[in-house]
Amino acid sequence: MQNEEKTIPEFDNYAPSYAELLDDPLRNRFARDPLHFHWRKWILIKSILKRLGMEAGALRWLDVGCGQGELLSLAGSRFASALGCDPSPEMLPPNAPFQTLAQPSLVQLPFEDASVDFVTAVCVYHHVHGTARTLLTDEIKRVLRPGGLCCVIEHNPWNPVTHSIVKRCPVDVDAELLTAPAANRLMKASGFSWVSTDYFLYFPESIFHRLGGLETLFARFPLGGQYALLAKAPS
Repeated sequence: MQNEEKTIPEFDNYAPSYAELLDDPLRNRFARDPLHFHWRKWILIKSILKRLGMEAGALRWLDVGCGQGELLSLAGSRFASALGCDPSPEMLPPNAPFQTLAQPSLVQLPFEDASVDFVTAVCVYHHVHGTARTLLTDEIKRVLRPGGLCCVIEHNPWNPVTHSIVKRCPVDVDAELLTAPAANRLMKASGFSWVSTDYFLYFPESIFHRLGGLETLFARFPLGGQYALLAKAPS
């Protein structure tokens, strides 16, 4: 596919200076620690699993489009096993304490059918375009066990600050942001059923450390910087 051929070498080229390419004054005012955004995602994922009465330690987790593996590094030890894959081999972390594999293409995952319990796709879909989004979603469904969970985390295009940062970011030059309702329609078209949608990243790092608990009050309001959509694979 044309989009696949374009995306894979782009991120191979971005890999050596990926952190520098993400540098943005507005983004930096929101969080001084680059890992803050990954911590926020893990805090939310952990709370979602707790809400469902699920233990991470009983789950086999796959992070699709894991990039340099920051989220896996933070949370992988909490799961029964943690795996990652990415279509850009140069992005994958060397000597990682978890298994990472290069994807054969943007829409193919190098794992067996029904081999994982939980899949995350973090800021992946806005780099996937057209019918490739459906193909990737079908692949996620294939590798999930029946009734397994998929958590799609994406930039919220309804947040003006997020929209501005993405528009200026060199690694997002091809980004096509999708709203949470659009992501839900995509998942449903592949047979998933909606479980929940949580909006987050309302507060900057300095405020979150003091008042982070209040952010849960705004989880249903579609104005957070990002959202996490949880969907269940067909049984």
